Amino acid sequence: MSVRHGLLALLAEGPSYGYQLRTRLETRTGGTWPLNIGQVYTTLSRLERDGLVEATEADGQATYRITAAGRAAVADWFAGPVERPAPARDELAIKLALAVGSPTVDVRRVLQAQRSATRQGLKELTRLRAGAGDDADLAWTLVLDALVFQAEAELRWLDHCETRFASRPADVPVDAASR
Repeated sequence: MSVRHGLLALLAEGPSYGYQLRTRLETRTGGTWPLNIGQVYTTLSRLERDGLVEATEADGQATYRITAAGRAAVADWFAGPVERPAPARDELAIKLALAVGSPTVDVRRVLQAQRSATRQGLKELTRLRAGAGDDADLAWTLVLDALVFQAEAELRWLDHCETRFASRPADVPVDAASR
């Protein structure tokens, strides 16, 4: 999600000033997306330049309101799917790819270390989710659920990697398929 769309979505709910927007976005996402206040005001300036918000000043404080064009832009954003461009560089996948090709790296140890860290993270996320209760903020619990699912998927992928590595014949070089 872009800061631009996040701020527009919040402004569609009502006028706010920059610090309020920052706080509301961080609260809504459970602190998983911390924003620099400078980033908020820079984005608000661009939104104002583009005619998507307008600012009014009272008592030295700028309050931002969404315009009709801003409402249309945020409605289009909500109506459309999230485009997933080229996959982001995944440091863990790259680390394992390099590890399996190195005769000096114990791949099982790399996998075990990551599995342990991921399980610990999942345990913490699960604890947070259990503590949230059924009456917790829906936005926060949805973000938390996404993080839980991502951690669970990573554990399944690590299991898959370990199985693939273990089933590889010891005498076949890792990069033999590329030759």
